[in-house]
Amino acid sequence: MIKCIIVEDESKSRETLRGLLSRYCPDVMVVAEAVGVQTGREAIAKFNPDLIFLDIEMPDGSGFRLLEQTQRSDFEVIFTTAFDQFAIKAIRYAALDYLLKPIVPDELIAAVEKVRELKVKKSNIKNFEVLLNNISPGMIEPKKIILSTVEKIHVVEVDNILRCESDNYYTHFYFVDGKHLLISKTLKDVEAMLEGGSFIRPHKSHLINSRFIQNFNRDEGGVITLTNGTKIPVSRRKKEKILEIIHNL
Repeated sequence: MIKCIIVEDESKSRETLRGLLSRYCPDVMVVAEAVGVQTGREAIAKFNPDLIFLDIEMPDGSGFRLLEQTQRSDFEVIFTTAFDQFAIKAIRYAALDYLLKPIVPDELIAAVEKVRELKVKKSNIKNFEVLLNNISPGMIEPKKIILSTVEKIHVVEVDNILRCESDNYYTHFYFVDGKHLLISKTLKDVEAMLEGGSFIRPHKSHLINSRFIQNFNRDEGGVITLTNGTKIPVSRRKKEKILEIIHNL
């Protein structure tokens, strides 16, 4: 049995989620409901939940503020939101889960299944640290991201990522210190995770950190050389866009 708390200021949303859990996730028991940061903090202290369904925007503060004020971090969190692009990006960076309102049963079932897996892996402490680090005031792009390999979960500094290279359904991460990780994500997924930062995609198989561009050679269609000497091809259709980006560095 998974003990959960619903932290949501809208009574209709709480009622809907409670009904969906009862119908589709019978092993999830709602032990308490809260309407904001303060009542949520009190409920967590009193009921010691395994899982929290946490709204992002509430009258007395955000769901992120609740996490910052909570001493415990041994529970799992599924965020619920109508749609907040900044919040969703921060959650993705931390490899945590979220549900868009109105909540769809299949997505709820899938999210709860992930919680069951996370309870085994116990990786959420690192995830929370990354999340809270990435939502600090003035954050424009993520400072850290979570990368999971077969062996372990890695918390990596985004600034230390040199480049990423596609390998079908996997992506190779190469770092400035020479280290390498193989991640079970497509390059398209990785590009979405790092969107809005210093990363550019000059070729369908390559994503590079523009901070480490050393030069651009116009010969043979265009080749970017990184500071470690790696040469990255530039596709013909992206050449003009890449040149514009480089000129603005």
